[in-house]
Amino acid sequence: QVQLVESGGGLVQAGGSLSVSCAASGLTFSTYVMAWFRQAPGKEREFVASINWSGGITYYGSSVKGRFTISRDNAKNTVYLQMNSLKPEDTAVYYCAVARRPLIASMQNEYNYWGQGTQVTVSL
Repeated sequence: QVQLVESGGGLVQAGGSLSVSCAASGLTFSTYVMAWFRQAPGKEREFVASINWSGGITYYGSSVKGRFTISRDNAKNTVYLQMNSLKPEDTAVYYCAVARRPLIASMQNEYNYWGQGTQVTVSL
């Protein structure tokens, strides 16, 4: 069975940094795309970033470009999201997701598996 477990969420002040990670297990895919989405209170789930198997192709949501960096360690089946220059509007539950080969990486319905999410709260 597949499990995606996020960790590293917490409370940080605006302007600070935080890194979250997601470890996958039980996947039968040879290669796969990993991504981060987030959902803030009262808002729809939003694409944050994605990364392909080799790490050579990344995409970012417009609201996080230049501030967040996605990376992965395939030996650990883990994807990371380094978040810098955090803003209160970054406050959300952050979810990791896995897709075999999404046609459009930012579309959440392309993803086969999801983690439970980790809370990131950015205070003033």
